[in-house]
Formats: sequence, C-alpha cells, structure tokens
Amino acid sequence: MGAVKSIFSFRGNRPAEEPQAARDGEAAEAQAAAAQEEQGGEAGEASGAVASQVGRKRKASPEGHPAKVPRKKMAKTKPRAIFESLFLRGENSDLKIRAFEEEWCLHRVYLCRSGYFASMFSGAWLETNMDTVEIQMPDDNIDCESFYETLGYLYSSNITIPPHRVIAFLATANMLQLDELIQQCEEIMKVSVSVETVCSFYYNAENYGLVDIRYICRQWFLDNLMIQQNSELLRDVGLDLMEELIASSDLLVIGVEIDVYTTLKKWMFLHLEPTWSGFQGALSVAADLYFDEYKTNSDGTPFLETDQGRAFGPVFQQLRLAYIICDLPSARIIEQDALIPATWLTPVYKEQWLMVIRAEHSRELGPAEVYMSEIRGNSMRCGGQLHMDEPCSWTWSGFNFGWDLVVCYTNRRVVFRRSALNKSCGLSVSLLWRRRIVFRVRVISFDGTGNAVLRKDTGYQVLCLRRHQELEVINLEGQELTFPMYVACNFLYIPEESGPSQCGKSSRSPRK
Repeated sequence: MGAVKSIFSFRGNRPAEEPQAARDGEAAEAQAAAAQEEQGGEAGEASGAVASQVGRKRKASPEGHPAKVPRKKMAKTKPRAIFESLFLRGENSDLKIRAFEEEWCLHRVYLCRSGYFASMFSGAWLETNMDTVEIQMPDDNIDCESFYETLGYLYSSNITIPPHRVIAFLATANMLQLDELIQQCEEIMKVSVSVETVCSFYYNAENYGLVDIRYICRQWFLDNLMIQQNSELLRDVGLDLMEELIASSDLLVIGVEIDVYTTLKKWMFLHLEPTWSGFQGALSVAADLYFDEYKTNSDGTPFLETDQGRAFGPVFQQLRLAYIICDLPSARIIEQDALIPATWLTPVYKEQWLMVIRAEHSRELGPAEVYMSEIRGNSMRCGGQLHMDEPCSWTWSGFNFGWDLVVCYTNRRVVFRRSALNKSCGLSVSLLWRRRIVFRVRVISFDGTGNAVLRKDTGYQVLCLRRHQELEVINLEGQELTFPMYVACNFLYIPEESGPSQCGKSSRSPRK
C-alpha cells in the first residue's frame, strides 16, 4: 500500500480523494485476479458472506451462475476494505480522537496496537472510559500529517515515509511506542544522510536514542566538514559537536591545520551573525572583516577572552597549534587575527622549539613501537585532493621533525618517498640517514551526498625510510575509483626520550 493522504480541511476520516493506499490495493488486486483466473473455485454461501462483508457484489456469468471469485483476491481485498471502512470512513467507531483541531472516529482494538494507547485504555486513567480523547502532543516534531498517517498505519501496517519527513514520523512513532515504525524510520535515515539532513538527523538521533544514526552522522561530519564549506551546515553545528569533531584525529583535513583554524573562524562568525547570507565564496571575507573590526575597536584583548568569544574557547583549544606555528605564513595569520590568547601560544612555541633542537641534534631514530595514547590528539593532519586518475604528489609545511618526505599517487598506488636531495627545505628536513615516524594514510571518495563509496585505511604504523628509498602504502588496483578522491595523512614524530606530554601538544588542556 502507498501513502495515506491527509485532508485537514474536513472533520472526520474521509479524505477528499481516494488515498494512494486504495489505488495501490486495486492494482495489486487486478494483478492477483489475472494471475489466478483459472485457480478459483465456485463461491458458496461462505464466500458470499465474505463478499457481503467487504461491500462487493459478485457478478453473474452469461449462463446465470455466480462468477468465480479467487480466494486470494478476496484475501487481499479484505485489509483494504477494512482500512477504507474503519479508518477512512470511521464505521462502527467506538472512540473519537481529537488533535491539531481535528477529530477522527476510530476503534480501540486497532489503536491498542500502539503501546501508548494500550496503556491509556487498560489502566486507571481518566481517558480509559472516555468516548472522546483529546491528545496533547509532547513533541514539537509531531505534526498533523505524521500523526494522521501513523494512525492509519495501525489499521493497515503500511506507510510511506519521505526522507525529508522522517523526523516527524520518528517523533510520532516514539510517542505512540511503535518499535517497528521507529526501526523503519532508522533505516530511511541511514540511507538519507546528506548536507541537508545530517544536522537534523544527528541531533534527533541523540533525542530519540538512535545510536547507529548518531555514529553515521558523526562519521559524515568527520569526512565532510572540511570539504563541504556550506554556511547552513556550519551554522547548524553546535559548540559541543564542533569541539568533538576538531579534537578527532579522524577529521579529514584537506590542506593543513591552518585550514581547520580558518573553518572555525567562519563557523564562529556564523554563530555570532546568524542572519548573514551571501555567496559561499564571500563567507571567509565577511568573517575576516567582522573580526578585523573587533580588533580595531578593542583594547587589545584576544577575542576568545571576551564575553562574546569565551564560549568558543573550548572548541579552539582543540586546534593542534603546534602544526600551525611551525609554518611562517600560518603563524602570521594567527598573530594578525588576534583571536587566540598569547597564554595559549607561548607554551606551544617553547615546546616546539625544544622539539626542533632535539630532532636536529639527537642521533636517535625514534621508537620502534608506539601506543595509541601517544598518538591520539597529537598527530599532524593533512591531505590532498585528486581530481582525476593521474600522477600527483604533495609535501606539507609544518611537519618539521621527520624527513624530506613526499606523498605520491601514481599508477593507482600511494607511495612515500624521500626525495629532497640537495634542495633547501629549512627545518622540514632532518639530515639523519634514517628516522622513524608514525603515519596513517586514508584514501576516501564520496557519492553526491557525501557518503563514502571507497575507504582504505592503513591504520597507524611506524615508518623508517633510508635516503632515496620509497614505500608503497596503499594499492588501489582492481578498485572502482570515483573522483574527486581524497588522500588524508596523519604524521607524528616521537623522540625516544620524550613522553606523550611532549609530543607536539600544549599542556593547557587534555586532547580527546
């Protein structure tokens, strides 16, 4: 059966036109009759009684004998007839339900398929013996259409839920305690996550206890936050969720850590100016102008220490500042914006300078094994985008404790190389013949809704390359590739004599 159309301008149950459920039932009935034309038997008095109950008369054959009525046809006709006569027309009703300034004539026996109504009619409640029950909706997500069609579901066990309406039906099913319908809503949500729905799905999954949907939406955010720079999306992401995303090493960063900072600056601007509207390309300019104006009119207090900015502080504290200040242009942006307090930056500068000295003067290669507690929250996040299946390579500024490391994509393989040779690379190159670092590489591509259609992950490994050596880390031969494709990397150098607290993180707050 198809969807039940709700007509709210009429009181009572009958819609102005035949519902989709009825039309679908007729089509199924016709197909069943054609397929079973030779299988039916003579209908006796019992069959005639059934035909009378469902309101249909049997036609006579040219010889005057009753026409054959396939039993399966009548079996399929009966549920539809019940739906039409009892739900749509309200025949033999023993109860009226009022809600949304509408009234429906219904039946306790069908309503009690809902745990909500079963409790209402079987206990010592005021409504138990009432002829008319007024329903007050406890959830703003419930609307008249979702409530009406869910009542119809109690009669037919069939319902059609458009993805853009799934939250209203989920809220209604939750109130009426319909576990099967909640599960149906969950299945629809799983395949409907997109830039338009992800925020609504995520927060409602929290409200209604859908753990799997919350996880799927969180993964979508980690994959797409840095790619889909959509103002509506950024505006709808709350502070707690953004803090969790920025803290994660699974955040897909295309570029380097300063790009995460730039995204946060736009996100903060949209929360401070929620009515802003404009082209996506103008968002960054608008954010810069907003904070430049504050800086001009302020007394020199960093924005994140003001009354306006203090709420955003925990989110910005999740930035991996150690990988921003190692790059001169990025460090200048941080200084010029004056959003981040010097009390955050000074310890990071000190720690990173000591790390540089240790890396340049130590002859140690680094540990052969590392623990996740050392890696989590400390690794450099960076990545590149492949627009087509052709050779490409990347180097990133900011990773200053490893080597002359280049990441290459060629012949459907991701390869690491040491190849700076005699080129000057400043502090980004250690002159040691060998050095160990921790790395992780992910290759991901998405469909049009931002859901991954390819995901390859090396996990965290220890890498040790000699000069001019190369290592294949991912092989995509035989895979069906979709472009654009993203190559995301995590890198971390851990000196042997240092503990986790020295591995490129500030001591001001713990990382998640």
